[in-house]
Amino acid sequence: MSALNELKKRLRPGQVYRRKDLAKWSTAVDRHLRQLVEEGRLDRVSGGLYMAPRNTRFGKAPAVAEKLVETFLNDDRFLMVSPSAYNSLGVGTTQLYNEPVVYNLKRHGRFRLDGRFYDFRKKPSVPAKLTQEVLLVDLLQNLDRLAESKAEVLPRALKRARDMNPAHLAKAARDFGSVRAERLVSQALEAT
Repeated sequence: MSALNELKKRLRPGQVYRRKDLAKWSTAVDRHLRQLVEEGRLDRVSGGLYMAPRNTRFGKAPAVAEKLVETFLNDDRFLMVSPSAYNSLGVGTTQLYNEPVVYNLKRHGRFRLDGRFYDFRKKPSVPAKLTQEVLLVDLLQNLDRLAESKAEVLPRALKRARDMNPAHLAKAARDFGSVRAERLVSQALEAT
C-alpha cells in the first residue's frame, strides 16, 4: 500500500490535524498534503493545520471550534468565551459578537482559523469551565471592549455580583481576573 493511501485511511471526517501528526504516516508529507487538498480530502484551515471535511446535506461543515482550537494550541487547557454570553448575566448588554476569546496558557494574539477570527489571550491559569461567576469576572475585565456604555453596565454588574455566591465569585476573581476585576469584585462583596 502506498504511503498516500495509508494517510488517506487515517483521515476521519470533521477531525483537525497538525502537519506533524500526519507526518508519521507519510514519507513525503508536504507533497501528500498538497495532493489531499487538491483532491478535496483535506482543507487547510491555517498554517500547519488541516481538517478532513465533513459533508452534510448543506455542504461542507465547518470544523468544531473546540477541536480546532485544541489542535491549534496542541493543548486542551483553554476556555473559549463569546462576549455575547455576557447578555445572559442580565446587566444590560445586548450586543452580539463574532469573535470568540480563547483564554489559554500558550498563545496570544488574533488568529484566523478556518475562516473565522479568534482572540487568543494568554493567562497564567484558566478555569476548567465557564460558570456565571467566571463570566462576570470576564465582563469586568473587558468593560472597555464592550459596545455598551461602561457607565451603565458597571453598576448593574456590581449589583449582579452581590447576588452570586461570594466564595465562588472571589475565587474566580482571584484565579482568573485581572487586578482591576479582582478589585471591583472585592468592592461589590464588601458592599453586601
